[in-house]
Amino acid sequence: MAQGLGRRKFLIYGSAGLGTSLLLKACGGSPTSGGGGDIIKVGILHSYSGTLAISERTVVDAEMLAIQEINAAGGVLGKQIEVVQEDGSSDWPTFAEKAEKLIEKDQVVTIFGCWTSASRKAVKDVFESKNHMLWYPVQYEGQECSKNIFYTGATPNQQIEPAVDWLLANKGKEFFLVGSDYVFPRTANTIIKEQLKAKGGTTVGEDYLPLGNIEVTGIISKIKGALPNGGVIFNSLNGDSNAAFFKQLKSSGLTPDKYPTMSVSIAEEEVRQIGKDFLVGHYAAWNYFQTVDTPQNKEWVKRFKAEYGEDRVTNDPMEAAYIMVYLWKQAVEKAGTADDLEKVRMAAIGQSFDAPEGKVTMKANHHITKTVRIGKVRDDGLFDIVWSTDGPLEPEPWNQYVAATKGYGCDWSDPSKGGKYKI
Repeated sequence: MAQGLGRRKFLIYGSAGLGTSLLLKACGGSPTSGGGGDIIKVGILHSYSGTLAISERTVVDAEMLAIQEINAAGGVLGKQIEVVQEDGSSDWPTFAEKAEKLIEKDQVVTIFGCWTSASRKAVKDVFESKNHMLWYPVQYEGQECSKNIFYTGATPNQQIEPAVDWLLANKGKEFFLVGSDYVFPRTANTIIKEQLKAKGGTTVGEDYLPLGNIEVTGIISKIKGALPNGGVIFNSLNGDSNAAFFKQLKSSGLTPDKYPTMSVSIAEEEVRQIGKDFLVGHYAAWNYFQTVDTPQNKEWVKRFKAEYGEDRVTNDPMEAAYIMVYLWKQAVEKAGTADDLEKVRMAAIGQSFDAPEGKVTMKANHHITKTVRIGKVRDDGLFDIVWSTDGPLEPEPWNQYVAATKGYGCDWSDPSKGGKYKI
């Protein structure tokens, strides 16, 4: 828990992961249990413990801030939002178990949750079998388009592909790929390898660590052997492994001037917790950085710091989590109901929001338009934005470099299409 939080934050986090139901009062007082016809109950399902807590707890903060703001402004359809929080414990079967509990026992109308693709894949069958609704806030590998999931993080064409193109143009042609050993890094690296083949780059090495593993000596040795004179490292490690990786990268003399590392899971909070001295000069590809220069972002950062402390930072998954609560709210208001999930799903398509990253729009494939940005870690632990697209890109969950899904589209605006179709 961050220092300096008031009694309200203590009560929220003291209950986190225990299934406690919290009603965040508009007046900002202590949350209380609630029920009846004057509330709308939602679930939050993230890792409050385990290797991924370093990242997921901050996403909860963003979601709770959005809910507090909505309740303070009168709620949704005149009702206050009540939150039931559960801890996925960085364990995929636990995520599935808790999702089922939130749906069946707590009877929430939607769930905001998950971080890794492994956790999302674990709960996907639950949401589809029960025809329920998940809002998912993290960039991912694509190759998925579920009727029951709304995705507010980047698809590969909104993060990975532009990052590879930028590296090829600015940093080198030889790539070493390192990632955590689960579906997102492995699929992301499949995309990168095919993209490099198509564009004149070379994959000189590839290695993985189990989630939470901090034994990185072997990977560092392989990088040195494959790139003796320097080259690009593309990093899709998650959780605690990143701290060990960047600390040993520096101690081994693999500095960013010769070994620039592009990360897709390192953001401001991870820089803060790992230590900026280990990351200065390295890169990350996201859609949002705290340094985005928009009035909406400046105001959001101000509100976030006022709520959680001036020492806190914002980042891309947090912003995507904040966005999704508001997009859900707007969909419920358009549908005129929170309980009829089919109406809410249809109403969500086309919803736009003036987000801190810029305007986003929910498309018929249940993904949103997003601007792509590349940032370089600077001395204060924030990112200088060194490149960005001219505006938001359309989301493409089916990737052009993956043969099994190449040439497919996805459209949930007409249920008769069944989502996936051949272009």
